[in-house]
This record gives sequence, C-alpha cells and structure tokens, in this order.
Amino acid sequence: MKKIRIFFSLVRENNDYQRLQASAAAQAAERLDVDLQVRSANGDSIKQGQDLLDVIQTPALRPDAIMVEPAGTSMPQVARAAVAAGIGWVVLNKHAEYLAELRSNYRLPLFAVSSDNEQIGRLQGQQLAALLPQGGFVLCIQGPANTTSELRMAGFNQTRPKNAELRTLRGDWTQESGHKAISAWLRLSTSRATLIGVVASQNDDMAMGARKALEEHGRLRGVPIIGVDGVPETGQAWVRSGALTATVISPANAGLAIEMLVHALQTGACPPEYTVIPPECYPPIKELAARPATVRSD
Repeated sequence: MKKIRIFFSLVRENNDYQRLQASAAAQAAERLDVDLQVRSANGDSIKQGQDLLDVIQTPALRPDAIMVEPAGTSMPQVARAAVAAGIGWVVLNKHAEYLAELRSNYRLPLFAVSSDNEQIGRLQGQQLAALLPQGGFVLCIQGPANTTSELRMAGFNQTRPKNAELRTLRGDWTQESGHKAISAWLRLSTSRATLIGVVASQNDDMAMGARKALEEHGRLRGVPIIGVDGVPETGQAWVRSGALTATVISPANAGLAIEMLVHALQTGACPPEYTVIPPECYPPIKELAARPATVRSD
C-alpha cells in the first residue's frame, strides 16, 4: 500500500516552539507510518509561498496533503492552487477565512488547527495582574504584526491591570530580536529613571533575549519576566530554574493535525473546519499571586 505523503512548511527553525512543532509532527508521522517532509521558510513568507508552489506544480514532488504554519498571510492563493491539484490543505495557528468556500467545493481534507491565541493573551494578562497588584511599568515585547500577535495583545489588554503603564516593543519571535528590542529601549535616556515592574513577552525566546539585555545593562535585579510557549525542555525549564518567572503553555498542535489529516485521508471523513487547543499557565496563577513583584529602586 502506498504511503501517505505530507509536506509540512514551518515558519522558521530558530524558535523553540517551531522545533517542538517539527518534533511533534515527526513523532506522529513515524507512529502512523507516514512519509513526512519538513521545510522551514526562515521567516520569509515569499519564500514559503514559492516553496509550496514548487511542490504543488512539480508532479514528482506532489504530496497527498500540505500542512503549513504560515509566516505571513493564511496563503489563500497557494491553498487554491493546492486543492485544484488534488492536494489536501491544513493550516496551523492562523485563521483562514477561505476554508469554508474550499470545503464546499472540494472533497479533500481542508481544515485548521490553532492555539487559542486570545486566551493565551488573557492568561498572560492575569499573570501580570498577579505579579503587579499595585500597578507599575511594563515592557511588553510583541511578535511581528500579524494575527497571532494581535490576538495575544487583544486578550492581554482584556485582563491586564489597568493601573499598569505599558510600553510595547516589537520582536520577531527570536531571542536575538528580544535582546535587540530591550537593548534599544535601555539605551534611551528616558529609560534610566524608569522602574521596570515586569517584562511581558509574547514568547519565551524573546523573553530570554530580554533577560540577557537587562543583565548586560545592569538592570535585571529580580525583574519578573514572563513569556509564552512553555516548551517542556526550554520555557518550562527556564521557569523552574528561575530564568523566567512564568510562561503560558501553548501545546504543540502539529502532531494532532497529522493524526486528523491521516484519518481524513484514510476514511474520507473531513475533520471540523477549526480545532482550537486551549493553553494553560505555568506555574498556576495562585502561585504567582503568592509572590508578587515589588517596585524596586534601580
């Protein structure tokens, strides 16, 4: 019997969550005896789209299905090219409004699996409220301007303490970008007299880059740093070691998506259009509330 072939396009390789996604997909593929090819877009949405079109348009490379975590938009044109070629299409961690239309016109596996990014933001806002019950100054490192970062910020603003003063910086999900963003802010003359209450980062990699920058500038001094992703070997381990104060666990969903995809290809039964994976705080909010941050004199 011919093996099912799946092509998986990741956003990048130098990110803990993306590495976790690749590992989860590989484990599921091995367990289900699936031929899986994984390729990274290195954060370049144009490269990602071209890589996928090359796979779609080359018969020798054409898989049974494509699974993509988009680096930019949800890739509607590429999706339409895939289904027109008889290739299933699965989107991870991105809203794809075109799926309903495609599902009504093609009998292929067409669905999305995503982390609940708005709830991730809400949980991080609750963590901040637990750490700064009296308010204070917060440095927030957002990811690139896309749906994921905007949903996380929307949820964060719903639950964060209203007496917290927020300064938002931009990163690209990497440690280097978190380090660069915080270093640039620390070099501002206006930052010298600012008491940092908490650094809240939209992922753990940027949070660790922020920690390095604070340490280099002599501004760490027990500043709580919170992140998102909670990869067991990195984010959760950093919390246990004290390098980070807290994280929000966003479980890998690539393995589940592979399982759903293989079942659909084998049975012809298409999964629901959207499946959302709930996040959780690490450690629990009650533990953070028991040791809130205090305003220091830097």
